[in-house]
Amino acid sequence: MAEIVLAEPIHFEQGESSTSRQNQHHQYEHEYEHEYEYDNSMAITTNSVSSSSNDEHLQPGPFDSERLPPVFDSEIQRFLRVANLLEREEPRVAYLCRVHAFVIAHNMDKNSSGRGVRQFKTTLLHRLEKDENATKRGGIGDIRELKRVYHVYRDYFTRNNKAFDLEQSRREKLINARFIASVLFEVLKTVTNTPSNQALTDGNAIHKKTEFNILPLEQGGIQHAIMQQPEIKAAIAVIRNIRGLPPAQDFKKHGAFVDLFDFLQHCFGFQEANVANQREHLILLLANMQTRQQTHNQKSVLKLGEGGVDELMRKFFKNYTNWCKFLERKSNIRLPFVKQEAQQYKILYIGLYLLIWGEAANLRFMPECLCYIFHHMSYEMHGVLSGAISLTTWERVIPAYGGEPESFLNNVVTPIYDVIKKEVENSKGGTTDHSAWRNYDDLNEYFWSPDCFGIGWPMRDQDHDFFFETVEEDQENNENEEKRERQWLGKTNFVEIRSFWQIFRSFDRMWSFYIISLQAIIIIACHDLGSPLQLFDATVFEDIISIFITSAILKFIQAISDIAFTWKARYTMEHSQKVKLLVKLGFAMMWNIILPVCYANSRRKYTCYSTKYGSLVEEWCFTSYMVAAAIYLTSNAAEVVLFFVPAMGKYIEVSNNKICKVLAWWIQPRIYVGRGMQEDQLSVIKYTLFWILVLSCKFVFSYSFEIKPLIEPTRRIMKIGVRKYEWHELFPRVKNNAGAIVAVWSPVVMIYFMDTQIWYSVFCTIVGGIYGVLHHLGEIRTQGMLRSRFDNLPAAFDVCLNPPSSKRGKKRRKGFLSNIFQKLPDEKNALAKFVVIWNQIISHLRLEDLISNREMDLMMMPVSSELFSRKVLWPVFLLANKFSTALTIAKDFEGKEEALVKKITKDKYMFYAVRECYQSLKFVLEILIVGSQEKRIIRDILSEIENSIEETTLLKNFNMKVLPSLHVKVIELAELLIEGGKDNRHRVAKTLLDMFELVTNDMMDDSRTLDTSHFPEENECGFVYFRDDNQLFATEEIDSESFPFSNESCVHFPLPEGPLMEKIKRFHLLVTVKETAMDIPANLDARRRISFFATSLFTDMPDAPKVHSMVPFSVITPHYMEDINFSMKELGSEREEDSIIFYMQKIYPDEWKNFLERMCCEDRRSLEDENKSEELRLWASFRGQTLGRTVRGMMYYTEALKLQAFLDMAEDEDILEGYETAEKGNRALFARLEALADMKYTYVISCQSFALQKSMNDPRYKDTIDLMIRYPSLRVSYVEEKEEIMQGRPHKVYYSKLVKAVNGFEQTVYQIKLPGPPQLGEGKPENQNNAIIYTRGEALQTIDMNQDNYLEEALKMRNLLQEFLKRQGRRPPTILGLREHIFTGSVSSLAWFMSYQETSFVTIGQRLLANPLRVRFHYGHPDVFDRVFHITRGGISKASKTINLSEDVFAGFNSTLRRGCITYHEYLQIGKGRDVSLNSISKFEAKVANGNSEQTISRDIFRLARQFDFFRMLSCYFTTIGFYFSSLISVIGIYVFLYGQLYLVLSGLERALIIEARIKNVQSLETALASQSFIQLGLLTGLPMMMEIGLERGFLTALKDFILMQLQLAAVFFTFSLGTKTHYYGRTILHGGAKYRPTGRKVVFHASFTENYRLYSRSHFVKAFELMLLLVVYNMFRKSYQSNMTYVLITYAIWFMSLTWLCAPFLFNPAGFSWTKAVDDWKEWNKWIRQQGGLGIHQDKSWHSWWYDEQTHLRHSSLGSRFAEILLSLRFFIYQYGLVYHLDITQQSKNLLVYVFSWVVIFGIFVLVKAVNIGRNLLSANYQLGFRFFKAILFVAVVALIITLSIICQLSVSDLFVCCMAFMPTAWGLIQIAQAARPKIEHTGLWDFTRALAREFDYGMGIVLFAPIAILAWLPIIKAFHARILFNEAFKRHLQIQPLLSVKKKKHRP
Repeated sequence: MAEIVLAEPIHFEQGESSTSRQNQHHQYEHEYEHEYEYDNSMAITTNSVSSSSNDEHLQPGPFDSERLPPVFDSEIQRFLRVANLLEREEPRVAYLCRVHAFVIAHNMDKNSSGRGVRQFKTTLLHRLEKDENATKRGGIGDIRELKRVYHVYRDYFTRNNKAFDLEQSRREKLINARFIASVLFEVLKTVTNTPSNQALTDGNAIHKKTEFNILPLEQGGIQHAIMQQPEIKAAIAVIRNIRGLPPAQDFKKHGAFVDLFDFLQHCFGFQEANVANQREHLILLLANMQTRQQTHNQKSVLKLGEGGVDELMRKFFKNYTNWCKFLERKSNIRLPFVKQEAQQYKILYIGLYLLIWGEAANLRFMPECLCYIFHHMSYEMHGVLSGAISLTTWERVIPAYGGEPESFLNNVVTPIYDVIKKEVENSKGGTTDHSAWRNYDDLNEYFWSPDCFGIGWPMRDQDHDFFFETVEEDQENNENEEKRERQWLGKTNFVEIRSFWQIFRSFDRMWSFYIISLQAIIIIACHDLGSPLQLFDATVFEDIISIFITSAILKFIQAISDIAFTWKARYTMEHSQKVKLLVKLGFAMMWNIILPVCYANSRRKYTCYSTKYGSLVEEWCFTSYMVAAAIYLTSNAAEVVLFFVPAMGKYIEVSNNKICKVLAWWIQPRIYVGRGMQEDQLSVIKYTLFWILVLSCKFVFSYSFEIKPLIEPTRRIMKIGVRKYEWHELFPRVKNNAGAIVAVWSPVVMIYFMDTQIWYSVFCTIVGGIYGVLHHLGEIRTQGMLRSRFDNLPAAFDVCLNPPSSKRGKKRRKGFLSNIFQKLPDEKNALAKFVVIWNQIISHLRLEDLISNREMDLMMMPVSSELFSRKVLWPVFLLANKFSTALTIAKDFEGKEEALVKKITKDKYMFYAVRECYQSLKFVLEILIVGSQEKRIIRDILSEIENSIEETTLLKNFNMKVLPSLHVKVIELAELLIEGGKDNRHRVAKTLLDMFELVTNDMMDDSRTLDTSHFPEENECGFVYFRDDNQLFATEEIDSESFPFSNESCVHFPLPEGPLMEKIKRFHLLVTVKETAMDIPANLDARRRISFFATSLFTDMPDAPKVHSMVPFSVITPHYMEDINFSMKELGSEREEDSIIFYMQKIYPDEWKNFLERMCCEDRRSLEDENKSEELRLWASFRGQTLGRTVRGMMYYTEALKLQAFLDMAEDEDILEGYETAEKGNRALFARLEALADMKYTYVISCQSFALQKSMNDPRYKDTIDLMIRYPSLRVSYVEEKEEIMQGRPHKVYYSKLVKAVNGFEQTVYQIKLPGPPQLGEGKPENQNNAIIYTRGEALQTIDMNQDNYLEEALKMRNLLQEFLKRQGRRPPTILGLREHIFTGSVSSLAWFMSYQETSFVTIGQRLLANPLRVRFHYGHPDVFDRVFHITRGGISKASKTINLSEDVFAGFNSTLRRGCITYHEYLQIGKGRDVSLNSISKFEAKVANGNSEQTISRDIFRLARQFDFFRMLSCYFTTIGFYFSSLISVIGIYVFLYGQLYLVLSGLERALIIEARIKNVQSLETALASQSFIQLGLLTGLPMMMEIGLERGFLTALKDFILMQLQLAAVFFTFSLGTKTHYYGRTILHGGAKYRPTGRKVVFHASFTENYRLYSRSHFVKAFELMLLLVVYNMFRKSYQSNMTYVLITYAIWFMSLTWLCAPFLFNPAGFSWTKAVDDWKEWNKWIRQQGGLGIHQDKSWHSWWYDEQTHLRHSSLGSRFAEILLSLRFFIYQYGLVYHLDITQQSKNLLVYVFSWVVIFGIFVLVKAVNIGRNLLSANYQLGFRFFKAILFVAVVALIITLSIICQLSVSDLFVCCMAFMPTAWGLIQIAQAARPKIEHTGLWDFTRALAREFDYGMGIVLFAPIAILAWLPIIKAFHARILFNEAFKRHLQIQPLLSVKKKKHRP
């Protein structure tokens, strides 16, 4: 493209000299100083009318400054933004800014080759042509105009930039002024000469870099409050200590180094943005470490202490020093002896590591690779600092890659990144077998070997792949061999092979233990022992010890499997490991020979020795086998010793001592991780006792109810000889009926191997429940308990959440019962702090619309100076109805006054209410009454009352019957005072007079007080009289003013607003509230939150530090494409019954009402009329699973920190004024609070699709910007793909960016170039990895975007972070586990089931995993990580494609393997949203099952299982993959049992055995199936669930909920889930195919029949039909010799499971039995089944596409897996083989030809179907009539053949039915085999026939499934009943279900 030129040149005034411009500088200042000022829009406005204002009508709108071509968006965006800001007032300057942007854009891409560049430049050019003439101002040059506007903005900034306590609006104006001035300065620099530039910048810091994250480190940023922190100043001083550094000129830098990071940047070539990021990172780390050190060691904060730096050194380089020790290399961290220099060196080493880590991109997943890089670069840095001479070049040591810009990225990071990328490309998206490519772990483990140093430094040429081995060429090699220049080294240390053998190989000790135990149990059962002492009988004992032969065989198998599974890692395996494998194989072979030979030769041959007389054992006897067995066990003896002395085992594993290395070499492989994981002795004892109990119960049960009942039936079966079979027996000479024995024993053995999972669940329930009780869980479960314990909360708050004072030191922890007796806190202002915290919690509940205004008033606690004297005014809801009750008691009371006092004070809240009401009334009267006479009267009355109370004569002196009347008058007075208004003054005086008369005339018995008052009264007739006779007959006129309260001036009314009025309102509430206030708050979620917060205060949590000295932390949230906030379009109209807003209003009616009350609106229309639509969006979004809800919750941390910092720093007067007052009035204090919060907390959202949303102008981009505007401390990180023009062509370049919102726009804070696209592995961990470099602090909490948080929980975060400073056993924790609250439980019954299931797992389950089992891992968010620990060890997740699908749990595996410690804490909870419909739940469970199958074959599970001790290994198995494998075994056990029964029935063995020998083994079979039924009914998950509900809500509630769940088909749901888990777990292990499955977590909707069939056809429907077919066949052929009751007892659970798998998708489908929906589903189904597939047609549109997608897992499956699939498919041929011999037409022939002939029939049927298909293709289009005749002929021929066979060969109707059951499984089996053999037959006619046959099968299954639905949908009552079951919780809220379900699926995208 030709170069673009401007239409008209821009005429700048070049005649102005530098001097003249300088002289005009002050003139501009003076001339425009008063003409321009800021308005509310943050733009400069003028008081004088300029000429540009006349051209406003010519100005077009703002030019789009946000959607720009990626080639130069960051270069020109600021100019376009400033142009838009200035366009209204300064159009010419705006024009010049756009011209400048155009020039930059044109120079960067002159050929317009970048994406979107041509369109942009054309659009901007047209705009400039329009603006050129419209913006010209006569007589004023462009430079002059620019300088004028520039000076105005610059001067405004200069005048105001020193204040750091500005209001937010003024701060925004200041930021805006600096931004505009900086941009205008850049434009000025371009159009003016160089000398003038210097003149412009002299004395101005405004032109420094303005972008900063938390710390404004550039000059001019000193005005920020955070920079005033002494710790920050000390840290900056240390960073800027450049004394002793080499001269900057040595690194080609002009001027001196700014700080240590500047030195590192120029020394090694790090990126500027990376340096800025890590500079701030380290400063904050040092400052925060200093705050903690300051609390322990009071030194000057202006000087950084050594303790904090040393602690950081230890944390950052612990992994590096361990790595050096492991590889026996000397660490390159070398410190000088001089203390001052040593600190500088430490900072340099930490900074170097951070810079390496910050720029490493995907290499961050490879921590030892970073150690390798740091090892060499630290050596170079030490050489540079010390001026060392290189021993190779004899020159001064210089960095290998120099200090050129981006040198580190291009020369170090990119070559290794390219290797990773190449390996990922080999994986083909994770579909290739894991053994064929290297993942992150393989590449990282390359650096676990000293061979890694062969890479060298500088590393080999970047074109050389150093993970390959170069093969030396031999001259004699042929040409083909010469092409093989490199040899792939293969996997490193471990090979992930898809095989179920991985489970045995990983947990070999467990399986060997079970197999040996089974053998021992069978031997014991066979001997039928009567006493345990008989075990020592010689014969029995000799048989039992034969288990060692089995053990030797198992070890031989293990040795072979180890060699086979590590074969592909042989090139990278150390020689010692190869030797070890061979030695183990040799020893295993040796023992496999020695032990059997010794056992055979020494059986019953004993050598005996007599003992001394009187010994317990008179004679010792042994055999040679026993001696051999004892020697064999010596290897295990060492493991036993190390188990009981874990410290010794740890020392051996981590030591480099040669003897220890030899011992460790034999015990475990020599790898870097997994060493020294032993727990302390107490923990070992605890989990050992737990498993001893579990295994004891398991083996007793197995012996008594599984094994022993089968022994006698087995013996009888073996004695019976069956010679007559009912089919052609293939092995007629097999003796002892081996087939029958296998059929009977197989399911029992399978149950034996899985029932430990059940016993684990039972003991998990018991132990977890006991642990919960001991730790005060459920301390406050109900509102009644909250009210009764509320007065204990201040003391509990003081102990838990109030930092201990320096005088008092640590607080006394609470014991088990001490909380009960603890009342008010001891500290003076602790009570006031509690009230402030409580009121803030209640205020936020109101802001969240969980409570109403009235409820807030009833729950707030007044803040007054009385709190400091320990007088509490409790919330009104506690005192509800108490005052009225006390009045009633006093009115009707008869007896002594002491009894009345005792009765009232017995209820503490009643006493509080009476006391406060009296004191409040007294206070109000003192303020209200100002007349002297009236004051004296009131004072005398009150004195009389108080004297009567003291003298206990109140009942004697006062008539209590009048109290109700007085109560009414008091309420009337309070209402008048609240109403106010001068018009009510007379009414107030009248009310006071009425009250006075009631007291004096009706209540008081003594008239002495009245005599002293001397005032006239009225009698009954209204006449005035005097009590005194002298007054009665007096002649003088009576003055009306002498009446008390007759003069309105005696009353001070109306009362002023403020604290006094608040007190009167509270008094009014106290005297008016009734019983209904006792149910406050009414909202269930508000009740739950308050109850949990109160309960948590009684748990054992660490002391809270002050915010200043707490552990700093960050939160990170990965985000992909999920909703941020609902748009108004998504909300829909409230009149639309299928809209989200309608749904929200109905399911949250109370919150909707509270929201309208808060907005002061009546309905949605009034909201929109008052422009409050944004508030409506937020209200709805905060009730969905949106990112907006998550961000609001996480930003509560900031609120909590500011609130707690306020209480830490505030004086008593500040507390009385209140937090809100300080926030609004005391800007200096609040600036300090914000600075402290920023210093301690950072929140980063990692938006994976932010750049895409920005380019597409997606509304979610604007929503993200709005989030950053709403929460200024929020940061967003993302990866931007840009184009850079190189050699005239655009090249893609990737940047990691951190942005924040500044004045409504996104501002880039950091922009770090990446070596390439970062998404190489799983999306979520790669997304987290991109953002983690922008997090701060020592802790990191991971939060999903469907989570929530609450202010009251955020208050406990600083307590939680103190856990990192406590040791848990041997080591401090590295991951803190937290509990979750599932907030979606009320949406539907399924959501309710899921919420309870999740709750039980995240509470009682994880409670047990953490303690005592010590195997808790990371199961997802919201765990808190030790950030420094994990960033130096690979991050917070693993990202390898497919294998790390469940990325979260691998972080826990990695932490444990690297000697971390994971704990669990239940005093803090985070909200969590879950799936609410069956389809989304099933997708989630499928994803989790896929993840567990990948874990099964992973190296992490293998290493944990191999290197844990035996009992901890059991814990690891049954709490990870063991649950899924046990579920799989239970389902396979059902198949094994049914196929065994099918074999017995069809072969005739069962008939012969039962009839001939009368052997009934029903009891044993029932026992075998009992455990299966246990699982199928969902009780396995129900037990922990019931225990946890019982603990937290009461056991009666738990029982009610459990019963209700069963009525709502919970058993059906859990059984269906069992099928989902087993299908995806088993299939993924066998074939692979694991993938992330988006679930979608919106509201429930109706799923079509087609969708349900697609989702569940292969996972549930096919399996259910197979089971039902087995049950039907079994029932048909057992009736003649077995009772129906026996059949029911054996098969009822299997029938239940089969029907559940068939019906659950339709039972749990909303509107599933609606006739309208049924008709629509049937039409859609027929269209889908007939639609032809093809390229681009999605599976939801065509059966053809779906069928191909269902075979994706087979497409990439290995040959062995395909063979296994074929073997499994052979089971379908059993039907045909067995059933054809039971046909009447066979006439009881047992010849093999019968079976052969059946295949002929099948072949004939296939030919018939093929003929019809051929006829359809040839004749149906043009010869329709001929095709019909052809089909008729075939039909008649088939019918004739059937009739002929029925006449001649006695073919019966039952034969036809049996043939269908025989041939259909065979056809299905052929389809399965054809799919497995697809690569061989895909291009033949067989494949087309297979596809056609498969479609007919699916169509038939669909009809069978749909028929019952159609029948039930026809019955109207079924529809209503079904809705009630699904939405019972919603019905309680009166939710209209059917309208919600009518929404089309497209409105609820998943």
